[in-house]
Amino acid sequence: MSTSRPPNQPAPSRYLKWLPYLFAAGAIFWLVQLTQWSAMVAAPVGRDQLQHALINAGLTRNASSMLVLYVGIVFFFEIAAVVLHGTAYYGLKRLRIWGWITAVIVAGAWSLLVVGIPVLVFLLRRQTRQAYGVS
Repeated sequence: MSTSRPPNQPAPSRYLKWLPYLFAAGAIFWLVQLTQWSAMVAAPVGRDQLQHALINAGLTRNASSMLVLYVGIVFFFEIAAVVLHGTAYYGLKRLRIWGWITAVIVAGAWSLLVVGIPVLVFLLRRQTRQAYGVS
């Protein structure tokens, strides 16, 4: 009988195999958001709407340079979210420690919106950590 885990470790949770797909769904979500944002910025009407929103928010001087800064920040955060979710997916799929670490970072960020708290709790359980070789 060949097993990949030592005999003193408990069997991994049955939900462990679905964990990577949760992060894959997150990557798809952020790719859709990035596509929508890119379409809005690429269209002249969308840029005008964003610029008017900045002016209505009280920005009276140099709205076009602030728009460039705003667009750059949003692009950075959305691309970072896609990369982190994708890294978590591939790392968790192969049961690597760096995948678990990335997943904890992503779940911690999502926990700011409350939806990541259950995933963070699942990732920090002893059985999940042992499955990825963390503790």
